[in-house]
Amino acid sequence: MNELTFKTYAVAKEIDLNKIARECGIKKKYIWEEPLILQERLLEKIIGECPGEDEKILLFSFGSVVFINSTREHNEIFMQFLKDIKIDIDLKNYTEFQEDYALHLASGKEVVFTDDYVRIPKLESFYPLLTSIVIAKSAALKRTEEQLSIILDELESKIDNLEMGKLNIGNRELARIISKIVRHEYNTIAYIMILDKPGITWTNTDAADFYEKMSYFFELNDRYEVIKSKTEILKGIIDGLSTITNAMRGLFVEWVIVILIVVEVILMLLFEFA
Repeated sequence: MNELTFKTYAVAKEIDLNKIARECGIKKKYIWEEPLILQERLLEKIIGECPGEDEKILLFSFGSVVFINSTREHNEIFMQFLKDIKIDIDLKNYTEFQEDYALHLASGKEVVFTDDYVRIPKLESFYPLLTSIVIAKSAALKRTEEQLSIILDELESKIDNLEMGKLNIGNRELARIISKIVRHEYNTIAYIMILDKPGITWTNTDAADFYEKMSYFFELNDRYEVIKSKTEILKGIIDGLSTITNAMRGLFVEWVIVILIVVEVILMLLFEFA
């Protein structure tokens, strides 16, 4: 093997790995931090033919699927398999959030990262695994960043209404926006697990060094911090909108009370003169 090619798609908010494992006859309970790896005979049953050289598919609980040395045809067959077992993915748009990368083997040379591939001096089992983890997280971050942009656009329209004095957000609508922000934050922290290191990095210094460098190259931590910062800003905006909305409701109630008092006084005067 002189090269491994990786293609990653962030296809969902989360993937139930244990459901897929049961469908594949795998008698193992997967925890949230562990990828499900399909290869050889297990993969052959799904794609209907013998897999290619070093072909594998890795699935992550945070919604990413990594294809190693796979063909477009096998990608589409596998996505249809996921859809058939009721995994919530959009077959027409599953390629929207993706990463492409490769491992190049070059004997006697140091690890070198480029935009398209990483060059490694010798093949170790942790290289494909850690490469898959990093690009899976990167693709999932792209999905999260897009969802964050949608929330920001929605809030921008509310702020525009505020500038025109037309803001009147109902409790249900406010709760819906807040739930989107909370879900977004939960997906980022709990599912993508940006700050969590794979288990092998705690016992293998070469693996730890490779993972740290590749994470830095893909700017995982920096992107996470940007998302976290924007999320905090979103929370501040929501708090402000909630305060203003409640104040407007309070002012409305006060005006209703004043009007009722005035009406009552008028009725009393009319009754007196009558």
